[in-house]
Amino acid sequence: QVQLVESGGGLVQAGGSLRLSCEVSGTAFSINAMGWYRQAPGTERELVAAITSGGSTNYADSVKGRFTISRVNANYTGHLQMNSLKPEDTAVYYCNADVRSFSPQNDYWGQGTQVTVSS
Repeated sequence: QVQLVESGGGLVQAGGSLRLSCEVSGTAFSINAMGWYRQAPGTERELVAAITSGGSTNYADSVKGRFTISRVNANYTGHLQMNSLKPEDTAVYYCNADVRSFSPQNDYWGQGTQVTVSS
């Protein structure tokens, strides 16, 4: 069964950096788009960054120039490098991937990892 496992969250001071990772485990044939979303208390989940299988990326305006999304297709891993973090970046970050496998399900989510930026 396909699962997405995130790691790398934590507590950091404003201006600091964190690197989130998302590992796709299980029997996957291929992974199309991968993305990172975040949800702060009392808000809706929002797209932070996304990357296609070909490497094309897009970012939320609020993180452009500070965050970088990447992926390693060979081992089904995605990353989100977050620099110049701000308190408003505090949220639970979720990995999302469009995975092709034996299952009819294609859309998968990770369990989320907390990112807290102190001022």
